[in-house]
Amino acid sequence: MSTVLPVFTRELRESWRGLLGWTVGLAAVCFLYLPLFPSFGGGGQMAELIKSLPKQLVDTIGYNQIGTGAGYTESTFYGLMGFLLTTIAAVGWGSQAIAWREEAGRLELDLAHGIGRVQYAGEQALAIFVKLAWLGASSALIIWALNVPAKLDLNGAYLVGAAASLVGLALLHAYVGLLVGALTGRHAWALGAAAGVAVLGYVLQAVAKQSTDLEWLRNLSPYSWVYRQSPLMDGANLGMLALVWGVALACAVGAAVALRSRDVRG
Repeated sequence: MSTVLPVFTRELRESWRGLLGWTVGLAAVCFLYLPLFPSFGGGGQMAELIKSLPKQLVDTIGYNQIGTGAGYTESTFYGLMGFLLTTIAAVGWGSQAIAWREEAGRLELDLAHGIGRVQYAGEQALAIFVKLAWLGASSALIIWALNVPAKLDLNGAYLVGAAASLVGLALLHAYVGLLVGALTGRHAWALGAAAGVAVLGYVLQAVAKQSTDLEWLRNLSPYSWVYRQSPLMDGANLGMLALVWGVALACAVGAAVALRSRDVRG
């Protein structure tokens, strides 16, 4: 095992095939949806179909903004399919990083080879960050490459903000799994907590859109923190973006502290 960031380098080495698969999946979503914008979002027959759908449903999935390239890209990719795939990857990586490896006996073996607990949690967090950053950057580059052919008319700076929003949101979910895994050593609990935060956040923002009386629910939704103000149409809300990244970082630090303080199951 390498003496420089051994856990980090091993994680990237062992997971590159899976990372490649997620990259291809996100690229496929981009190539499937974005070239359809001129007909789907630009006033064609599909746009008429959207008008026939219930307003609550359209508002919930964000299709009320598909008349513009930025709104269409955010509705189809950043707010829906891209969010879904990236979140699934993040939840899996975060819940496996400590809890699954502890249940499999790999964590105890690594710690026996002189790797500190704080170091272990930190390097796992770093590996997850690098993988999610790669997914965010690669998908943003593909979207930018499709910008002119698909007539999206996107703002490059806003696209960077949208990618940072997606990565930060996914990172928060991943680090919730990392934290719960460090606290409990139970993969099922870590997976359930990370997935639960992701699903609850999406549901809360959807419910909040149904009535002005429920607007306050958005304050409880990490999804709404980054998407209440459209990153692609209006630019990312830097305060909310900092909140998402800050909560994610706090979870990562909490995971290191929890792992240091808890007996690891043999």
